Amino acid sequence: MQITGQTKIVGIIGDPIKHSRSPQIHNAAIAALGLDYVYVPFHVPSDNLGAAIEGFKAIDVVGINVTIPHKQSVIPYLDEISREATLIGAVNTLIFREGAIIGENTDAPGFLQAMAEDDLDVPQGGSAVVIGAGGSARAIVVALALAGVRTICITNRTVSKAVALAADLSDKTDASIYGIGLDDSKLPNAIGTSQLIVNTASTSMDVSHPLLIDPAWLAPLSIVYDIVYTPPETRLLQAAAEKECHVIGGLGMLVHQGAIAFEKWTGVNPPLEIMRQALQGAFDQK
Repeated sequence: MQITGQTKIVGIIGDPIKHSRSPQIHNAAIAALGLDYVYVPFHVPSDNLGAAIEGFKAIDVVGINVTIPHKQSVIPYLDEISREATLIGAVNTLIFREGAIIGENTDAPGFLQAMAEDDLDVPQGGSAVVIGAGGSARAIVVALALAGVRTICITNRTVSKAVALAADLSDKTDASIYGIGLDDSKLPNAIGTSQLIVNTASTSMDVSHPLLIDPAWLAPLSIVYDIVYTPPETRLLQAAAEKECHVIGGLGMLVHQGAIAFEKWTGVNPPLEIMRQALQGAFDQK
């Protein structure tokens, strides 16, 4: 990679930022396409967020990914925000264009595109269960609601969080959304009759942690999607495969949400397989 005065800059901000694998993914795509871009990680503490955004604007940065803890706090600095990002209440991609800063959230479309890549369809007019009630769950529920899922059950250990999230998004979308606890007697039926079950709870990362749902509740041929990507095949996915469910892990979502940002910045569709290989290589080097 040869950097000159004409090289365009894209990157990512967060605090911390050393853990991010986005530079490997994006720079691999940039190199493969021969684009005169470079993707740079920027450590930006919360107190410096406004100054950093103004600095990026001043030096004609093309685009920035946003990670923890800035996904919500960056919003007041933006000139425009997409509908998905507004509903999710968080931004993970900034586009600097003609003096304006546009905020997007690529998690929702990335989630859907990963399903499509595996030839799996969102159950339009059907039902889904989302496990967890944090920021990732909110993005998934928004994606499903906008894609036409009729009924969405949000289940969480802390019931109040599930109920609050459901109430908020029910008012803002056309879907029927409700929240219940993981110990609710209605959950087995909700899972057994839903075409799609999505886990967003980080407990999937711990192979010793008990499963949050009983695999016996899963119906064969339903889709079980775990957005956790480490390990690539979680215990939930293993159990679902044994029940003859269609399974999908979180690696595809991670690649696709990055690819969407890449295309918005460069106008070029990136090579997904190269991005996937770079991501896997970054994991292997950990």
